[in-house]
Amino acid sequence: MLQLKNITKDYKIGNEKVHALRGVSIDFRESEFVSVLGQSGCGKTTLLNIIGGLDRYTDGDLIIGGKSTKEFKSADWDTYRNHSIGFVFQSYNLIPHQTVLSNVELALTLSGVSKSERRQRAKEALVKVGLGDQLKKKPNQMSGGQMQRVAIARALVNDPDILLADEPTGALDSETSVQIMELLKEISKDKLIIMVTHNPELAEKYSNRIIRLLDGKVVDDTNPYDRNIVEPIENKKGKGKKAKKPSMSYLTALSLSLNNLMTKKGRTFMTSFAGSIGIIGIALILSISSGAQLYIKSVEEETLASYPISISRNSMDMTSMMTSMMKENKSDSTDDGKIHSNNIMGSMVNSMLTQLKSNDLKSFKTYLENDGKEINDYVSDIKYGYSTPLNIFRNDKDKGIIQVNPATLFEDMGMTNAMYDSQLMSNVVSTSYDTWTELLDNDKLLNEQYKVLAGRMPSAYNEVVVMVNKDNEISDYSLYCMGLMDSDELVNAVKSAMSNNNEKVDFTSKLQTYTYDELLGLEFRLVTNPEFYEKENGIWTDKSDDKIYMTKVVEDAEPIKVVGIIKPEENSIMSSSSSSAIGYTHALTEYLVNKVNDSEVVKEQKNSPDTDIFTGKEFAKDEDKKAVTMDDIKAYIATLPEEKQAEIMSQLQQAQQMGMTEQQIADAFAKQMSTESEATYDGNMTLLGVASLDEPSMISIYPKDFDAKEKIEEIISTYNDKVKADGNENLKIEYTDIVGLMMTSVSTIIDAISVILIAFVAISLVVSSIMIGIITYISVLERTKEIGILRAMGASKRDISRVFNAETLIVGFAAGAIGIGVTLLLLIPANAIVYNLTGISGMCVLPWQGAVILVIISMLLTLIAGLIPSHYAAKKDPVLALRSE
Repeated sequence: MLQLKNITKDYKIGNEKVHALRGVSIDFRESEFVSVLGQSGCGKTTLLNIIGGLDRYTDGDLIIGGKSTKEFKSADWDTYRNHSIGFVFQSYNLIPHQTVLSNVELALTLSGVSKSERRQRAKEALVKVGLGDQLKKKPNQMSGGQMQRVAIARALVNDPDILLADEPTGALDSETSVQIMELLKEISKDKLIIMVTHNPELAEKYSNRIIRLLDGKVVDDTNPYDRNIVEPIENKKGKGKKAKKPSMSYLTALSLSLNNLMTKKGRTFMTSFAGSIGIIGIALILSISSGAQLYIKSVEEETLASYPISISRNSMDMTSMMTSMMKENKSDSTDDGKIHSNNIMGSMVNSMLTQLKSNDLKSFKTYLENDGKEINDYVSDIKYGYSTPLNIFRNDKDKGIIQVNPATLFEDMGMTNAMYDSQLMSNVVSTSYDTWTELLDNDKLLNEQYKVLAGRMPSAYNEVVVMVNKDNEISDYSLYCMGLMDSDELVNAVKSAMSNNNEKVDFTSKLQTYTYDELLGLEFRLVTNPEFYEKENGIWTDKSDDKIYMTKVVEDAEPIKVVGIIKPEENSIMSSSSSSAIGYTHALTEYLVNKVNDSEVVKEQKNSPDTDIFTGKEFAKDEDKKAVTMDDIKAYIATLPEEKQAEIMSQLQQAQQMGMTEQQIADAFAKQMSTESEATYDGNMTLLGVASLDEPSMISIYPKDFDAKEKIEEIISTYNDKVKADGNENLKIEYTDIVGLMMTSVSTIIDAISVILIAFVAISLVVSSIMIGIITYISVLERTKEIGILRAMGASKRDISRVFNAETLIVGFAAGAIGIGVTLLLLIPANAIVYNLTGISGMCVLPWQGAVILVIISMLLTLIAGLIPSHYAAKKDPVLALRSE
């Protein structure tokens, strides 16, 4: 079964070589009780460690079951120790932080035995040694004899072939020693027991064979055994299969490490807390950054809801214009003692004329509805606006008919919107003073963003809702325009102030209150542009200034009813304009366009494209128009009064100073000289409000968020590339997105600052991880004997490394969890402070994804920091580890 052939073992201590064993040859029977006696230093324990596979022989051969071990690798020795050897040590060598049952189970765990089976076998082994009622105790709660019995149970639980006992009674009293020897004697009936002892009396009483060593050699063997053929161990056990390679599961490694850490709760907590400092710093920065980004995102969404990407029929690329102007206005510096003019106005005019583009929205709309359908994944809605005016009137019993939309309040006060006529601001504020606004054509989004205070949402083209703000208020401007408040006082006050600059006017609107029923009872009338005209004597005449005519038109017009009152939800991204009071559906827009096209006056104009239906005369043709020259202009000016001549000449000089050419000036003044009718077919169609649903005058795209906006811009770029590739560069879409550029810059700045701060704080995280690595190294030193015990039971170097890696993972998880917990607690006062200072609630928010990632990072960093200590633990010599205290 077991043969030692001329085994030698040499140790090198400094420059000297120590001969521990000198050519030892012994054959052992399959079942016998062998005692090895000898003086200290004669090689007894070395012989036992070589037989147990803990130590390697220098020369000779150890034959196990007829198989030489000369070619054994580390994994083969681990398998051998786990399945064939059971160790009983003088100092018991139990793992102190494990229960009695867990200590015994450990060898079975390494063997891959299922939980239920190993629990049963461990209990049976403890019952066999008389400890069936001590399963839950820890080793430090037991006597020396009991702990040695646990060690014997642990050695027997895996049913080994050989039991190696190194001074098993050395730390026991006489009575307990006898009990242990009796137990070993009983076990030797069917197993080979090799015991090293200094007690010859016990050896002679209980052993059936005594081997004496002296200076590393066998000097006496009382019952030698020699045979040529040794039966394999597998045959004895009745097992015909190869022993399974032992391996420790991650769960076992975690259990061992967790139990060890729990015996040092204070140190474990302090280590974890120190490791969490970096996590806390990063988590706080991440919370502030995330909260700021969420706030910016909400502002972005609200901004996008108010100011979508707008593409108008006539657009100007302001960015390109400014760049072009900057390039054109660069001039060589001169220093000749003279003052020179700088052609700024000329460059500006030329740049404006160059950058003014006409967008073909018909083609783009077709593209979005076919090839560009993917845009629907990134938008809340796409609004198609048309040039057809939405004329809304209300019949007031006191003031008669009132025009509600388009609003005329500023015109009534003698004020204009000239300040908003620039192309740059037109998309932003051109509709700021309209009281009627088209709702998003997205029922789900509307229901999410608005709360219905009374009534319901509109479901038909002739149904509208009253829109109030989050405080249930409507602006007085909207109420004036709707005729619910008398505007005469306001108009008179403004006119009085404008006519008398010295008069100070302090006008305040009277606060009004309305019930839901009063607002739900409102009814308006839709009047199309064609209805302003009546056919008289074969031509169509504008009757919009005829009150009697208009009163009848309004009375007979399509009724528009208020069916609901809505307000934005608390966290709504929809930002209703302060002037918007009535919301209508896109169905009303389509109805309006179709009704205009179906009107008699429009049909007549379409049937007579060469005749002006308002005059009965033919439209002037372009070829009949005479080109105007500067001589024509001068001749025309000569016919005017002197005062008018001076005024026009001054204008001509200004135009020349601006850098305009003579032809540009001539074209600009041509209309003033014309005596012919300027009416055209297209002009009449515009006057009547004719539009085609296929050809919008404005497309407003509402992105879901800024990321979606970038996708939409990519889709527009794809369209531009497509039309350019097809040779239709004139179809390219131009638009300006100043709001998006500004908000993106803010977001980028916050991201950059966050990254810099996190980089600084990450240094503390790395320092914490290094500290955890040092603590792990200390743990390796503290658990050195445990390493030896595990190796004696068959644990591999990888298993040992896994145990300490598991410990660093646990500490890393604890550090991450503590860091996240402390961060969440700190966010409570932080949010309170930010709210008191800024009025912004929830500014600091730690996203759960970030929290999980930080915990994982903490675990990874501690794992990396613990790699060196765990590798050091795996490399420890098991013999030296067992001797450590």
